[in-house]
Amino acid sequence: MSDNGNGMRRDELAAFVEATAEEFGIPGVAVGVLWDGQEVSAAYGVTNLEHPQPVDENTLFHLASVTKVFTATALMRLVAEGRVELAAPVRRYVPELRLADGAAAERITVLNLLNHTAGLDWNLVFSGDEADTLAGFVAHLLELPLIAPPGSRASYSQAGYNLAGRIIETVTGLPFEKAMDRLLLEPAGLTNTFFDLDEVMVRRFAVGHTPDDRREELRPARPWASWRAGARGNHPGGGIASCVSDLLRWSRFQLGTGEGVLPAEALRRMTERTVELPASTLGDGLGIGWFLREVDGVRTIGQGGSGNGQFAELLIAPEQRFAVVSLANAGPHGHLFNQAVVRWALERCLGAVEQDPEPVAYDGARAREVEGRYANDAMNLDIADDGSRLTLTVGIKPEIRGASDVDMPADHPPAAIGFLSATGDEYVITEGGLKAQRGLFHRDARGAVVGVDLAGRLFGRAAVTS
Repeated sequence: MSDNGNGMRRDELAAFVEATAEEFGIPGVAVGVLWDGQEVSAAYGVTNLEHPQPVDENTLFHLASVTKVFTATALMRLVAEGRVELAAPVRRYVPELRLADGAAAERITVLNLLNHTAGLDWNLVFSGDEADTLAGFVAHLLELPLIAPPGSRASYSQAGYNLAGRIIETVTGLPFEKAMDRLLLEPAGLTNTFFDLDEVMVRRFAVGHTPDDRREELRPARPWASWRAGARGNHPGGGIASCVSDLLRWSRFQLGTGEGVLPAEALRRMTERTVELPASTLGDGLGIGWFLREVDGVRTIGQGGSGNGQFAELLIAPEQRFAVVSLANAGPHGHLFNQAVVRWALERCLGAVEQDPEPVAYDGARAREVEGRYANDAMNLDIADDGSRLTLTVGIKPEIRGASDVDMPADHPPAAIGFLSATGDEYVITEGGLKAQRGLFHRDARGAVVGVDLAGRLFGRAAVTS
């Protein structure tokens, strides 16, 4: 279509998408907007720099963590059918669950998994045949650190969603992917959305791209879906592939048109705040599967994803019957492209303008207080002070990178950060691929800085070694 009822023209969207893709150097992108019942989409560029095909609205991209909304919705169908209880302990459905903290293993509920309050660290890194099954993944959860008591705080966890996928398997008696087809994808009419790479490879699909060692040129990223071992073990948290056309259909479903699949009340419940999320760019709180965020007075729900050189963003404004989907096939700037698209669409369609927060002036004493290394299971986050500014560097742990025989995303080089107030512990990144990301330093009862949040994840302060 060329125009929707409120005046969004395909050529207008296409011009913005092309200019923005060229600005950020993205080989191929696809964008869709749903507004007041009408859809408009635009695509630009190629699927693969080495074997180029034009991108269109049906080109498949790896959605990574956008998968979590699908997994949460499938579980909510089981809840609506009375087969799962959100308040029930996970062990009711996965009795083999074992964690390093036995008491925590007893206490974690289904809801704790779906709103990232289980206290589980981000994810597991291990290899072997067990890594390619959800049962094998759960068997290794004994190795994953707990970063907080269950229910005490939110911290984004891929492991939690993979465990949620195991609940779907045990309750339905089906492999996770087959259960997702029957519970959700087929009845919702998502005919171009897949977990199975065999299905992806016989259709047009985008290949992720990452910078070469000199950060001068982009090259196709390998493997296609993820740099982590055990693709199936990570499917519930990040394994789905889809396209703009299906994601617009999915947005309509989430706006309450999925009759016969999930009651409207269950969809509405997913968008209600279950926990606060302080000082995060991702949102002000979490629903069930959704980050909740207010943009210039407009209430939104959303979820983003980053794979191996592929980035996805889905944002919905329920009251305005509005959704925007943005897909990009290059890192690290694919995230910035998607954010630019979302901001433009919100302003163009809803008049909602998102302003980046401005940091206060550099304070040497505060800088020295927070500098040092922080880490989670797979990544290091380094805060450095050069006497005039603070910088943040994020990278995959060298031992994980060194042990891998596949390509991994490039580390984020040092980027300037600044505090958002003269006395508080909130900060914002002011440059680079993570520009405009906000976070929060955490203190213990004595006031010492013991951790930092970035992208919804908690990084604990690493012990100082000589």
